[in-house]
Formats: sequence, structure tokens, C-alpha cells
Amino acid sequence: MTRTQANLLRALALWTLWVWGTRIWNVFDADNSVGFVVVHVALALVSVVLAMVGLVVISRVRRAVLRQDVSPDPQRVPG
Repeated sequence: MTRTQANLLRALALWTLWVWGTRIWNVFDADNSVGFVVVHVALALVSVVLAMVGLVVISRVRRAVLRQDVSPDPQRVPG
């Protein structure tokens, strides 16, 4: 994974965190039904967890690439 690819994925993960953080406050502030709130909180939790997992994976892959344990080119075999 190149630095550009990693930064793009990081930006998408951070965007997801920001959007859901903002959205949840709006869901709680409005006069919504309990079902609506529960569904949106569940969606937010899943999205936030996936974004955080993505950030962890990106960091680990980038560290491995920098250590040259993994080839940044998927066609090239390390070693």
C-alpha cells in the first residue's frame, strides 16, 4: 500500500467518524421515534467500528511496508 493510498483510506475513515458523530447529535436533538434512534445508533456504531478497524489495519500495513516485510506492489513477491 502506498502512502497516497493509505492517506486516502485514512481520510475516508475520518470522514465516516465525523459524519456519524455529527449525525448522532442531530438524531438525539430532534423529536424522533425510539425505533429511528435505535436504528441510527446501531448504524453509527457499526460504521464507527469499521472505520476504526480500517485505521488500525492501514497503520499496520504501512508499518509492515516500511519494514519491507510486505511488498507495496501486489505483483512483486517480497524477499
